[in-house]
Amino acid sequence: MSKEIIVKISEKHVNKYRKGYPLLHKEAMINQHELRDEGTTLKLVDRRGNFIGKAYYGKQNKGSGWIVTRNESEAIDETLFNKKIKRALKDRENLFMDPETTAFRVFNGEGDGIGGFTIDYYAGYYLINWYSEGIYSFRNHVIESLKSNVEYKAIYQKKRFGKQGQYIEEDEFVAGERGEFPIIVKENGVDFAVYLNEGAMVGIFLDQREVRRAIRDQYAKGKTVLNTFSYTGAFSVFSALGEASHTTSVDLANRSYAKTIENFSLNGIDYEAQDIIVDDVFKYFKYAKKKQKSFDLVILDPPSFARSKKFTFRAEKDYTNLLKEAIAITEEQGVIIASTNCSKFGMKKFKTFIDKAFKDASVAYKLIEEYSLPEDYKTISEFKEGDYLKVVSIQLLKG
Repeated sequence: MSKEIIVKISEKHVNKYRKGYPLLHKEAMINQHELRDEGTTLKLVDRRGNFIGKAYYGKQNKGSGWIVTRNESEAIDETLFNKKIKRALKDRENLFMDPETTAFRVFNGEGDGIGGFTIDYYAGYYLINWYSEGIYSFRNHVIESLKSNVEYKAIYQKKRFGKQGQYIEEDEFVAGERGEFPIIVKENGVDFAVYLNEGAMVGIFLDQREVRRAIRDQYAKGKTVLNTFSYTGAFSVFSALGEASHTTSVDLANRSYAKTIENFSLNGIDYEAQDIIVDDVFKYFKYAKKKQKSFDLVILDPPSFARSKKFTFRAEKDYTNLLKEAIAITEEQGVIIASTNCSKFGMKKFKTFIDKAFKDASVAYKLIEEYSLPEDYKTISEFKEGDYLKVVSIQLLKG
C-alpha cells in the first residue's frame, strides 16, 4: 500500500465533511491532481492544515473515495476493517438467529463505516460486492476479517468497477467450498433460488424484504396482481402465497421466465395457473389497455435506468409517465405499490411525481403506507443518498 497523501479540502466543502459526510468528491479536493493510485490512503485537512478525516482514494460512479475514520491516530488497516465488520455482524445478530430469513445484508458500505463495498449473507454463503479498484485493494482485510469472525460454507465476490461501474465477468469464488447452485434461501418463510456464480445479479433483491411481506400479509388476498419489471417473480410469489386470485409477471429479460417458474415451484405454487410474460413493460401496458384488462394490485419496481428497443426509462424523468400507465389499468379502489431505488431524489420529490401522475390522470388517491430500507441496510443521516429506497402504497379512490 502506498504511503498516506495529504489532501486539502476546499473551504466551501470543509463544513460538510466535518459534519460527517463520507463521500469524497473530486471538486472538494484542492490537490486532487496529485492522486494516482486507487487504494492510496489520504489524510484530509483544511487550508490551515487542521485534520478532518482519513479516507481512501477509489473512483466509482458516486465519487472519488470514502472517509473511513475521523480519528487522526487510527490507521486504515486490518484492525480498522475488522473492528467495523465485527460491529456490523453484531448488529445483525437477530437476523442470524431467525430461521425464517436466511438472506440479508451484513455490511452496508458507508452505513457500517466504510463505503465502497457491501457483504450479503445467503444461508451460509457470503457475497462481497466491490465498487471501486480502491476498495478492492483492501480485499485481504475484508476477507480475512470474515474468515476469522464467521462460519461460512464459501465466500464469493463480484467486482462492479468495470467501465461505467459495470460488472466484471470472471470466476467469483474466493474461499471455502464451491457452492452447488442454486442455493435455496428463505425470506420470511418463503423459499428463493440464489445463484452466486451467474453474473451481476443473484436472483433476489434483499432490500425489498419488508415490502414483500406486506404484500403477502396485507394486500394480496383475493386480488388480481400485476408485477412489472418482475425479474425472478419475488413479488408474485409473495402475492400468490398471500392468496391472490391471480398473478401476472412481466419482464423484458428472457431469463425471468425460467427463474420465475423456479421460484413458484419451490413454494408449491402451480406456475401454470399464473401468467409469466416476457415483454417490454410499456408494450404490455398498451396491450392491457387495448384488451381492457385491469388489476386490483399493480407493483411498479423499475430499475433507475432501463433501455429497450422502443423505450428508455430514467426514474428521475419518467416515473410520472410510468405511474400514469399503471393508473389506467388499475381498478377503482385498487392499489399501486410504487417503488424506486434511484438515489437522485428523496421521498418528498417522489411524492410530487405521484401527485402529478394522479392529477394528470384525473384520479383521486390516498397514500396508505411508506417503506424505506430494512434494518440490515444500515444508513447514516449525514449521507441521505445512501437511504435510496422509496416505496409508497397508493389507493385509487373513486373519481
